[in-house]
Amino acid sequence: MSERPGLRERKKAKTRALIQKEALRLFRDQGYAATTVEQIAEAAEVAPSTVFRYFPTKEDLVLVDQFPPFVEALDAVPPEFGPVRAVRTAMRAVIEGQTPQERADSVARELLMLTMPELWAASIANVTGVARTLQERLARREGRAPDDPEIRNVTGAIMGVILALWFEWVEHPEMDAPARLDEAMAHLEAGLPLTRG
Repeated sequence: MSERPGLRERKKAKTRALIQKEALRLFRDQGYAATTVEQIAEAAEVAPSTVFRYFPTKEDLVLVDQFPPFVEALDAVPPEFGPVRAVRTAMRAVIEGQTPQERADSVARELLMLTMPELWAASIANVTGVARTLQERLARREGRAPDDPEIRNVTGAIMGVILALWFEWVEHPEMDAPARLDEAMAHLEAGLPLTRG
């Protein structure tokens, strides 16, 4: 008797998560460059070909595409919300929907991308793709063309706030990045006023 598709998909997701978890552990323990796919496969108790089936390149073990859940959350935000409030609301929904382990894994991946030179080129390509997709989704929400200058400016402001926080996070990894990101997005939504201290 064949397995139900739901069970098969759950097994695949579990295998994928285990491979990535072991890869991240090895990257942290012995460095990205020094870690081989064979070592990752051995740690996850799978064949190297299985690692490549889930992650075609070594970089893919870190650069997981987390954008689809965000896009779904953004599409669910009420249409009357402005672009910045919509993005902030979607980010909150994604973060709140993560289990503690998923959040910890996400933090580990982000810090690896920011601190390992070998991953920088792939990281930049990833950020560029995220910015392009965000601009397209915001344009669709507002009923405008993706190359509309105002949509470009709003997308750039959002990405700028995220990247500035990202770089600060490298210097202060103990920082509660999700909470700080929400504060930063609230500041952007308010028009970036400067308070006198």
